[in-house]
Amino acid sequence: MVALVFPALPTVTLPVTGRAERFPVRRIFCVGRNYADHAREMGGIDKEPPFFFTKPADAVVESGARIPYPPATTNLHHEAELVLAIGKGGAMVAEADAPALIWGHATGNDLTRRDLQAEAKANRRPWDMAKAFDKSAVVGAIRPGAMPDATLRCMVNGTLRQEARLSDMIWSPAAIIAALSQLVSLSPGDLIFTGTPAGVGPLTRGDTCKVEIDGLQSATVTID
Repeated sequence: MVALVFPALPTVTLPVTGRAERFPVRRIFCVGRNYADHAREMGGIDKEPPFFFTKPADAVVESGARIPYPPATTNLHHEAELVLAIGKGGAMVAEADAPALIWGHATGNDLTRRDLQAEAKANRRPWDMAKAFDKSAVVGAIRPGAMPDATLRCMVNGTLRQEARLSDMIWSPAAIIAALSQLVSLSPGDLIFTGTPAGVGPLTRGDTCKVEIDGLQSATVTID
């Protein structure tokens, strides 16, 4: 047995709908600007090759949690997304073969320090501290199996902020997986946030943000 200088941290896991077993999270990948209306909202073009950023696994927050307003920002934003849960590894995967890697699906909220992101963009710097901060990845329970087309919604204190069909994505889940697998080898336990539609906006202390996708558990968080 290998001796460790301090105890290893426990594996981050998420609940699975209808099962006692939990899904172990390995890595979190996110695709940017995957809805044309959001790309225009953020000053981008309607369609470009998919690009990716990451969050650490321990950024995961389960649905129903209360989290503190994050430091170093005065402009925290919600971003409602479909999350893919990868159950089979692969590299250089063809788009036709990509669905076989998906173990299940979940709702997600890619919390973003928008002011830090804007500063990073202006200075051509990485987005890490705008996206990959503590408790920045809110994820509902993972439902195994396929995901039909459905409506994605985000509500803040009961008021609708975002709404779109999953079929409005520029890049389908299969296309996202195929593109990402050209850059890294995907492994079981990876999560992929698939992008957000228009309507992203601020969250303040006391707000409750609920992301819904038909057929999935919501991803709900309250900001303290």
